[in-house]
Amino acid sequence: MTIRFACAIGALAILSPVASVAAERAARADLRALDADLLGSDSATLVLDRWCDRLHLADPAKVVADRVTGADKPAPAEVRAALKADAQTAIAYRRVRLRCGSSILSEADNWYVPARLKPEMNRTLETSDAAFGRVVAPLGFHRRTLAHIRLRTSQPIRRDSPVLQHRGVLVLAGGIPISFVVETYQGALLGAR
Repeated sequence: MTIRFACAIGALAILSPVASVAAERAARADLRALDADLLGSDSATLVLDRWCDRLHLADPAKVVADRVTGADKPAPAEVRAALKADAQTAIAYRRVRLRCGSSILSEADNWYVPARLKPEMNRTLETSDAAFGRVVAPLGFHRRTLAHIRLRTSQPIRRDSPVLQHRGVLVLAGGIPISFVVETYQGALLGAR
């Protein structure tokens, strides 16, 4: 009995590295799929809703935005240029953590031009935790990705680690930019441990 137990422990020790290598490969494949899904969609929020559902992170599978209050970042020159906003144009800033259930899926910095939104949209953004993409969806915006960077390329993917960053501009018909976003996606989206 003791010999069998020792053999079983030895077998587990041999299988564990193999299982962790397979899990890491699966997470990296999911990362590529997530990146492609985000690149092919105008709404990151809707993509996260689908991934939340796929991973069964909450019931119902809906992403909510938790505003980070007290954080304020003036718009750097890169943001003003992307938004085609001169020094007199008011730019609002909003930082959120997008989550599904208790899992944080991404953190986002969002600079937007309130004058280019409807007044009720501005009120909602100022007074609620609604996701920006849901609030401005009636405007029919399109997303233009400026950069997408895979993070942790040489380190194991963990649930609480950033794995992907996208920078983009949301634009209306006619090319009018309304928002500049920097979104950092977390390993929880990949089913990582």
